[in-house]
Amino acid sequence: PENKRVSGSPTNPFLRTIRYEATPLMVDGTLYTSSSHCDVIAIDCETGKTIWSYDPETWKIGRPTNLGFVHRGVAYWADGEDKRILIATGDSQLIAVNAKTGKPIETFGEKGRVDLTQGLRRRVSKRLYAVTSPPVVCRDVVVVGSSIMDGAAFKKSPPGDVRGFDVRTGKTLWTFQSIPQAGEFGNETWRDNSWEYTGNANVWTLMSADEELGYVYLPFGTPTNDFYGGHRPGDGLFGESLVCVNAKTGERVWHFQSTHHGVWDYDLCAAPALVDITVDGKRIKALAQTTKQGFCWVLDRTTGKPVWPIEERPVPQSKVPGEQTSPTQPFPTRPAPFEQQGVTEDDLIDFTPELRAGALKALKEFDYGPLYTPPSTEKPTILMPSWGGGGDWFGCAFDPETSILYIPSYRWANAVQLIQPPNPALSDLKYRGNVVEALPYPQGLPLWKPPYGHLNAVDLSTGETLWKATIGDGPRDHPLLKHLNLPPLGNTGYPFVLVTKTLVFIAQAADAKNVYAFDKASGKEIGRFSLPYKPGGAPMTYWSSGKQFIVFPVGGGAEPSELVAFAIATKSSK
Repeated sequence: PENKRVSGSPTNPFLRTIRYEATPLMVDGTLYTSSSHCDVIAIDCETGKTIWSYDPETWKIGRPTNLGFVHRGVAYWADGEDKRILIATGDSQLIAVNAKTGKPIETFGEKGRVDLTQGLRRRVSKRLYAVTSPPVVCRDVVVVGSSIMDGAAFKKSPPGDVRGFDVRTGKTLWTFQSIPQAGEFGNETWRDNSWEYTGNANVWTLMSADEELGYVYLPFGTPTNDFYGGHRPGDGLFGESLVCVNAKTGERVWHFQSTHHGVWDYDLCAAPALVDITVDGKRIKALAQTTKQGFCWVLDRTTGKPVWPIEERPVPQSKVPGEQTSPTQPFPTRPAPFEQQGVTEDDLIDFTPELRAGALKALKEFDYGPLYTPPSTEKPTILMPSWGGGGDWFGCAFDPETSILYIPSYRWANAVQLIQPPNPALSDLKYRGNVVEALPYPQGLPLWKPPYGHLNAVDLSTGETLWKATIGDGPRDHPLLKHLNLPPLGNTGYPFVLVTKTLVFIAQAADAKNVYAFDKASGKEIGRFSLPYKPGGAPMTYWSSGKQFIVFPVGGGAEPSELVAFAIATKSSK
């Protein structure tokens, strides 16, 4: 539906999508997914034929905040013959439809809908508040996060509170306030009463749930604003924290703050992987949380205690007036970082002396240093990894048979310079971040040494990295490099991972549009094939009629948005 809507509406370019990111669910032979415009679609899992589609017309309100028209999928719930698909939309609606017919559940909310802008602790505008990721259902409770405008102009931004709704009625059951209010746990981490007005600290990404424990795991983002925290002194719980809540009550069970007083936009951006592992002979219900800065936190998902020690280490401090960054940040002792952290001259490309000299010249235009070097007003400060990672919402994949965690990553930096808003009447912030997305590339090549995209295999029984594999060829055919006979250098672009019983697949949103297959044990690339358009979300796999299907969401933007399915026949089906 979104393809027809865009191609048939040349006079309305504001309906154009960003990319197609929705990974479908497969239930009883039917795939359920969403479009970037929040259509809900049911598809026959063997033929690809549309069974039904439901257009809630939420796109009519206009372009959603932040990335615009983008959506990551739906949730499913069933109780006997009552089977429902739930979607949270770009215009801030929680909608329930019948999984068999696609018709709204009239007894849910108001004729199938709940307005998510209602019931928060302060009024919010739909121009600043949306939902892009699927809700999660645990013990008959629908848990919903939010996407909130990152480029806030005012300290008083929409709150990033997470809420739980009754899956049958749509009634609000609880609210977890991401910025603790007076008398609540963690309120003292917001000095100078900054808890009264600070917003964001929202869960914009995917969540995880443990139905057996009855816990939901909430990865929170950065409070207002992303790169300057002078308006919000203190560590600022629950910003950039992983919080475990009771699904029935919303009460905090435990929390872990991965970044204190964040000023780097290091949102927790991926759903934690729930993993059962054995460490030193002890069986642990654990989780693995990957991050933009290249860490993988491994915690007991029942108690929140780290599986391996976490150390608070001194980090560089801000010199910006009014800013007081945290003197320390947490660092895991295991696993090792899976991506380059921080910048030194030794990290610059050195394929040839000329390229090395060009990189050194380019670097002089920036401030740089180790991980957690804070933004400055004098020069743009390089963030390595950037707000895009490292790791990002594409997350990781776990093999329960071997306890190996597969973490894809790509090497991408940007720079941020703090500037004062030019018009005080239009902003009450002292500083906002001016982001330099594209750093200078000497002769069109990256500033940094490769690999620019890679896959990490980590043994979660020991915390040791077993191997790293390069994803993609990278710029080795560049005119200045092709005579050097270099090995694959790796591609930048979101790498989406899927692990099966025999292989690890990576679908990478780079120019090549390739899917790479790696041997699980060695990391050796054993093959690759191309998709028709760039992958935009994680692939998924299922069995039907003796065949294994692998489905990729691809396209969006200027390309058609599609699900592309590949099928592998087994010997027994021949």
